[in-house]
Amino acid sequence: MVLKDKYGRPLLNLRIAVTKKCNLHCSYCHGEGELNHAKNLETEMTPEEISRIIKIAVSLDICRVKLTGGEPLMRSDILETVRQISSVSGLKDLSMTTNGTLLSPLARELHSNGLRRVNISVPTLRQQEFYKLTGGNVEDTLQGVRAAVEAGFFPVKLNMLILKGINDSTVPEMVEFASKTGTILQLIELEQINISNRYFMRRHKQLDEYEKMLEQKSVKVETREFMQNRRIYHLPHATVEVVKPIENTEFCLHCTRIRVTSNGKLKPCLMRNDNMVDILTPMRKGASDRKLAELFMQANMQRQPYSRH
Repeated sequence: MVLKDKYGRPLLNLRIAVTKKCNLHCSYCHGEGELNHAKNLETEMTPEEISRIIKIAVSLDICRVKLTGGEPLMRSDILETVRQISSVSGLKDLSMTTNGTLLSPLARELHSNGLRRVNISVPTLRQQEFYKLTGGNVEDTLQGVRAAVEAGFFPVKLNMLILKGINDSTVPEMVEFASKTGTILQLIELEQINISNRYFMRRHKQLDEYEKMLEQKSVKVETREFMQNRRIYHLPHATVEVVKPIENTEFCLHCTRIRVTSNGKLKPCLMRNDNMVDILTPMRKGASDRKLAELFMQANMQRQPYSRH
């Protein structure tokens, strides 16, 4: 039976941060809402601990898992981690969010080990802007995109965070790139999480104008019911999704996910750090599967729309 919180929202998805390490320094990174993003690396979970947490989740019908970070591919044992997770009976979907810079040489093995979908952060196709935002080389990411498509990942999604004055005028060229590579473009609105008020005020831009443009050009528009009712715009040669801020009422009222932090805490809401439930410590002290499942149920009952907090 699918778990539901006190507001009737089903719990269907698990996002698990497998590391805090990252090889880029993105100015806009929200770090999955974790505090002290660069510290406490010694608490990183083992592949066995990660797969056990996922096994417990799947036993509660939380059957769709996304690996996040930090940068998941920074783990030297990421292939083994993916292999162990994908072997969990009943798992319906295993995906990953990555910056793509390390993906090219690993794409085929990741796919053969059971990873099926990837979201790749591509804020811009232009090297100068990419370097200013991330400190990295955009060609590494673009090679990762191409390698993911060639390896058979489907869909491959490009996460384009819109930043006023930096990349907000380059959406058409990103749509064209998505069309050429057979990928799906996600336009994402900046979140005020782990960034300064000054940065947010300077770089935040609402996505309304893009939605109007996409609506005019679309041959079909869909709504993803269990993904916060986000809209999908099918253009003649590309598909574009629009991701509004998580703290808006529509997003919160349709939230179906829970997070696991990189140090093993169940995190009911991206926006909060005051209601987390430690699952790793009890596990390391010998807790039974039943006890760990109870911790999941406890965390689920602490889920609530952020707009009501």
